[in-house]
Amino acid sequence: MIKTLFAAALLASNIGLDWFDAHFKTYDKMQKQIHEYAEPGYVEYKSAELIINHLEENGFKVERGVVNIPTAFVASFGEGKPVLAVLAEYDALPGMSQDTTACFNPVVKGGCGHACGHNLIGTTATAAAVAVSKWLAKGHTGTIRLYGCPAEEGGGGKTYMVREGLFDDVDCVISYHPMSHNQILRDTWSTKIGILFNFEGITSHAGGAPHLGRSALDGVEAFNMMMNMNREHFHQNSRIHYVITNGGEAPNIVPDKAQVYYYLRHQDPKVAKDILERTIAAAKGAAMGTGTTVKYDFVAGSYSMLCNTHLGRMAQRNLEKVGGVKLTDEEKAYLEELNRNAGLPALDLSKYEKVKPFQEVISSQGGSSDDTGDVSQVVPLCRVETCVSPGSLHTWHFSSISGTSIATKAMLNAAKTIYLTFVELYKNPKELKKIREDWEAVQGKDYKHECLVGNEPPALEYFRNIAKKANK
Repeated sequence: MIKTLFAAALLASNIGLDWFDAHFKTYDKMQKQIHEYAEPGYVEYKSAELIINHLEENGFKVERGVVNIPTAFVASFGEGKPVLAVLAEYDALPGMSQDTTACFNPVVKGGCGHACGHNLIGTTATAAAVAVSKWLAKGHTGTIRLYGCPAEEGGGGKTYMVREGLFDDVDCVISYHPMSHNQILRDTWSTKIGILFNFEGITSHAGGAPHLGRSALDGVEAFNMMMNMNREHFHQNSRIHYVITNGGEAPNIVPDKAQVYYYLRHQDPKVAKDILERTIAAAKGAAMGTGTTVKYDFVAGSYSMLCNTHLGRMAQRNLEKVGGVKLTDEEKAYLEELNRNAGLPALDLSKYEKVKPFQEVISSQGGSSDDTGDVSQVVPLCRVETCVSPGSLHTWHFSSISGTSIATKAMLNAAKTIYLTFVELYKNPKELKKIREDWEAVQGKDYKHECLVGNEPPALEYFRNIAKKANK
């Protein structure tokens, strides 16, 4: 009798793993389709719909267009507690269009591409959620939820979902990101504020009547100079970058409009907010000194990451059970050729084959940012990372690999890890109390979330204009 019950329990646990094995081609096709769509933030209509259709076919209830973002959605299966969630992303990066060849080969010159592997993030979340739903359907209590999160690259779709309380009843979240290793993320990353500064002046003939003009570009340049002078006085771990997105039309016309786009980053949200105040003051001073005016608009604002230790250890055990990425000789040859063409160091296949040990101390290197940080501020969260590329993100070679079978294998290892961890939590809900205690030890029981962009709406129009330029 005991053996029969054990066998039945084991069989039930294997339901999701069997689902992955039986549907490799399904998810391989899905991630490659999203890779081909390569839609930028807030206009990922085809990518979102592809995921939604698959979820609905598998019994999920889907609420489209949440938080007034057309490509944001929430999909749920099951009922009651606990509520466990995954995060799907599907936006591509401008200027990163790339075929899956082992050499630089844009599909559309200047077009968008999946150089951060969001085609894989969306598909991993989908595969994991559906596998969990198959297990829940066998008479288990609980809810699996998938959040369709647009515009991670600069738009911060999750920020608005958090602000509107969409995660308030969630017990924990596991996210995924393709990388150049197999491990559980143990880095806080940085708080980031994206902000547009629009200077306005007075136009005139630059040769015939320059004294009648007030150059908006002068305002931008004076502002940038002041910010560069301030760098030595900002905290040393700060990251401040900008691009001039509008500097005028012709040298013989004094520009009455100019725009500069800033990213302000620091691991500590308080420091980031201080940098923001000083940046706004510098912009106002530059406008005053050049006889122009300035207005600013938030594009996005995301918090640094809180890595949940207890949940991370659980995911680590399951990642180790799943193991590394098994490559064929053909895939290894492809990687060798790509490595040479990209000018990368000698290929280290152990990155694919081995799982890194759990890192007890959370590092605070700073640098990168992700709107998943906002989710981690309000819900216990950990992130699974698997090896897709030997090189870095946001490059043509990462975009190449992210549309191959190598990437499919890596992402399904992550999906299996998420599935095994969630089944463990559904069976053992007491673990959720420990996870919550870990989160409260950092945030405190009375934590109240403050959105970095305040009540500002998502910058939909800004990203739609990016999409138009990319599609020209």
